[in-house]
Amino acid sequence: MMVGMAILEMVGVASIMPFMAVLSDPEIVERNVWLSRAYELSGAESTQGFLTLLGAGVFLVLVGSLTFKAVTQWVQISYAQMRIHSLSCRLMARYLGQPYSFFLGRHSSKIATTILSEVNRVVTGALFPAMQIVAYGLVAIALFGLLLVVDFSLALIMGLTAIVVYGSLYLFIRKKLTRIGAIRLEANRRRFRVTHETFGGVKEVKIYGMEETMADRYASPSKRMARQEILAQVLAQIPNFGIQGLIYGGMILILLYLMAVYGSLGEALPVFATFAFAGYRMMPALQTIYRQASMLRVSRPALDSLVADLNSLQPAGALSRATDARWPTPEEAIELRDVTYSYPGSEQPALDGVDLRIPAKHTVGLVGTTGSGKTTTMDVILGLLSVESGMLLVDGAPVDASNVRAWQNSIGYVPQHIYLSDESIAANIAFGLPEDHIDHAAVERAARMAHLHEFVVNELPQGYNTIVGERGVRLSGGQRQRIGIARALYRDPDTLLLDEATSALDNVTENAVMAAIADLGHRKTIVIIAHRLSTVQSCDRIYLLEKGKVVNSGTFNELISKSAKFRSMAHGDE
Repeated sequence: MMVGMAILEMVGVASIMPFMAVLSDPEIVERNVWLSRAYELSGAESTQGFLTLLGAGVFLVLVGSLTFKAVTQWVQISYAQMRIHSLSCRLMARYLGQPYSFFLGRHSSKIATTILSEVNRVVTGALFPAMQIVAYGLVAIALFGLLLVVDFSLALIMGLTAIVVYGSLYLFIRKKLTRIGAIRLEANRRRFRVTHETFGGVKEVKIYGMEETMADRYASPSKRMARQEILAQVLAQIPNFGIQGLIYGGMILILLYLMAVYGSLGEALPVFATFAFAGYRMMPALQTIYRQASMLRVSRPALDSLVADLNSLQPAGALSRATDARWPTPEEAIELRDVTYSYPGSEQPALDGVDLRIPAKHTVGLVGTTGSGKTTTMDVILGLLSVESGMLLVDGAPVDASNVRAWQNSIGYVPQHIYLSDESIAANIAFGLPEDHIDHAAVERAARMAHLHEFVVNELPQGYNTIVGERGVRLSGGQRQRIGIARALYRDPDTLLLDEATSALDNVTENAVMAAIADLGHRKTIVIIAHRLSTVQSCDRIYLLEKGKVVNSGTFNELISKSAKFRSMAHGDE
């Protein structure tokens, strides 16, 4: 299509020459073989009629050229927008396919910036400009080729002048454009980060009177980005004004030159009209090439960043699905054997040779002070972290990359901080499922077990259809926690892992929830991390961790009698 657009532009400009030739000298129809034959074929009864037909032909060619150009532009824009869609979807899938450890060292706002903003910038500022450069480059080449045929020397002088002017300007500002792009990229990331942090912690912002501070923190990168956009667009447009003056002045010189060469205005006028019309059509093409080359340079830092991100990401493979196969119900035990794990960039291992055994259909507690390795141990059991040495076994079978998805599908997990989306309570319990796929009977069953059902039906007019607000802002901490517990129970998992899951509950509700969980202990395998040791008091076995090692284990009473550390924790000394 780009080649077709260039050819039509050339034909449109070329069509003006015979029209101007007949207009300036009607008798040329009799002297010129081609015009004479066209006159005969046209069936015109007079030179005036032939001139009218020529004018109509020129008009139709130009209309056709403009129509084809509009269609080409539509195709290019459609292609660019679909590339934004496909590339952002590809990035989303690649990010989702990364191991959990990848996200421990990445700020979520940077990932959001890349997917939602920088992809758009790369396509509209790099891919689309590249297409425009090719398309209008072909137009300029076609028009220049036509002018070379009409008057080689004059066309060569015009071509060299345009190359020198535009080339010099671009070489002069290209480093400045790259610097503008780098500053704009960093400012845009900063805008996303400040916005993310501000509204993620809006409660604290309000309480501590940080509204003006956060607004100022946003304004600084926003203003810096705006200034860089102004500079980039002004630098891209500057040649347009100078070139217009150069062309208008050049037209006078060209006319004088042609009159000197051809001897009269009548002879020079067709050639002059061709050059003038070609210049009129070529100037937007050259300006578009220059402007898009400038935008391409500005977008280079974003393009480099996106390419670096893509190269750093592991191939995603097939994304996990909630409908994937489940691991068979554990019948013997879940085991960690000599497990060692270090977080990226950390010199000390978070887990150092951990051995523990969780009998099937028993309840086990993990306790220890902050930094002892409890949550890391649970993340290993969840299959989120790939250990450096040792292994996770379920009924003697190792959990590895080939079967970890099946293992995770058999697990229910309650984190300390529950993530709630701005949807209904039912949708949050059946997390991630479309409305028409939600099993409402399972939702109610899970809510009853989490001691949430009575609150939902008695205190919320819309019941399970009540919208909870972003991150559950309309609910109390305890209510959010109970939704998290109900979510973990919704899929009726064989293994339930709770990481400080009752920390936000009052004592009465905690006792009721723990009683329900204790009832499950005869039918499910349960692992509990708790700050309050009363939460793990009824566990069949408790592991005490310290500095990434299991330092003791036993029942609550056994640990009270044989571990000074545990006694100290139980008495609230730590």
